[in-house]
Amino acid sequence: MSNNNLKLPRLLLGFDTETTGLDVNSERAISYGFIAYFDGQPIWSEHFYVIPDRPIAEPAMRVHGLSIESILLKKNDEIVYESVSAGLARAVTILREFNNFGAAIVGANVVRFDLAMLSKTFESINARNLIDEDLDISKLSIIDVIEFDRTIDRDFSARPRRGLEFLCKHYGIEPGGHHALGDARATIEVLLKQTKRARPNQLEFNVTSVSPEFYEWSERISSLLAS
Repeated sequence: MSNNNLKLPRLLLGFDTETTGLDVNSERAISYGFIAYFDGQPIWSEHFYVIPDRPIAEPAMRVHGLSIESILLKKNDEIVYESVSAGLARAVTILREFNNFGAAIVGANVVRFDLAMLSKTFESINARNLIDEDLDISKLSIIDVIEFDRTIDRDFSARPRRGLEFLCKHYGIEPGGHHALGDARATIEVLLKQTKRARPNQLEFNVTSVSPEFYEWSERISSLLAS
């Protein structure tokens, strides 16, 4: 492991959503993807769908290929929450748990889009703030691979586009294909490649200690996988 990678948080949680549209104030997440990496290796993941309380916009459908009908057909084989509030509650639980573990949340445009929509949806459905659920988004340790890429390579004339698909191509990572779990995985794989190219003074992550609760959780997961 390189000296650069030593400065990366040991516990990373990739997070991505697919949604009914692009307006964070009014649209809904219909698919959530989470994947945890510890010391650069994947150790756990979860992916689920949500039946939305509004139509899926045609432009969004063309991107991720999901319709309400196709989500309903997945109920026999995959996790599908029947309501926006149920899916939201599970997502909030995962984010809160991994934040308490000391994880850094990794995504692409994750603050302005995924987390913003999650926060706005929670407020509109529950008439209260995420802080009431012990999840203060402003205090999360977050690594946005798009923003980080702008830090380590400021030549915007050579690479003006820095979306996740373009980053995957640039760093030789298999793209997630607009599948929430696939894109969550891709963000972390891109980050691991980015840290190898970055100069040491560009690695200014908020490196927090992993909590003892994480190791207890990890042992439980390992036991379940082995059984």
